[in-house]
Amino acid sequence: METIDTSSAASEIQEVVNALTSMPSDTRWNYLWHKFLDFAPRLLTALIILAAGILLVRWICSFSRKMLKRSKLDPTLHNFIVSIICAVLYIVLGIIVVTVLAPSAAGSLIALFGVFGLAVSLAVKDSLANLAGGMSVLFTKPFALGDYVRINGNEGTIQEIRLNYTILKTFDNKVVHIPNGDVAKAEIVNFTYEPTRRLDLVFSIGYGDDFEKAKRIIRGALGDNPLAHRDPEPVVRMSEHGDSAIKIACRVWVDTPDYWTLNFDLLEEVKRRFDAEGISIPYNQMDVHLHRTGGQN
Repeated sequence: METIDTSSAASEIQEVVNALTSMPSDTRWNYLWHKFLDFAPRLLTALIILAAGILLVRWICSFSRKMLKRSKLDPTLHNFIVSIICAVLYIVLGIIVVTVLAPSAAGSLIALFGVFGLAVSLAVKDSLANLAGGMSVLFTKPFALGDYVRINGNEGTIQEIRLNYTILKTFDNKVVHIPNGDVAKAEIVNFTYEPTRRLDLVFSIGYGDDFEKAKRIIRGALGDNPLAHRDPEPVVRMSEHGDSAIKIACRVWVDTPDYWTLNFDLLEEVKRRFDAEGISIPYNQMDVHLHRTGGQN
């Protein structure tokens, strides 16, 4: 990598200053005037390149913004992408102008930019990781605004997707900011991605109760609820012989926005119908049997 010898540059400047101060006044001004005339074409060329370059960069940035608006990319990315394009183009323009003015300084300038870029990237590596994660989230779109998701154990509705953070609001009205670097690596469960969901419930009845009757009661509650889908047909079957109860599984499809409404409706309605039909819902219990052995209790 090219290095910049500041001591040598300072000594050269000092020599020029000493030479100018030692010259007679007329000679000094003639010398400066000839140097200016030698430098003027490069200065004029640099100014023309700078003016044309600024106009070109502005046009490219404006054109990029219009193209991005027509694309399917998330609007959050538009300003970021345009800013990156403009910054890179202005840096390239600056290097070109400096190269025209002082060709020998171009290599040192590029090396300086490289060192500066490395130092900045090391200083803000965590922020860059979150920025990369935000771009990944916006490009892959595992969720959208308003979706109900679970990320790293946090459940809530997506309120905002920024480049560094994803913001969600929980059911109890807490706002959680999750770094996008973590979001990009996390397992994401999107509960509202599909228009329908399957509701799974399990009802317990006693071993002495008629399980066929219990199944008919559950099917009746499903049939009377307009939120429960008829296609696919709901499934109501015995699922387990539990320690203290017979378990009856109920699986029914429902529109995603109605998921929790149907969940609560079925729990309440089945309980009412079980009570009316004499079907018990047992609690966990343990039977203790005592046996008399050898004349002792």
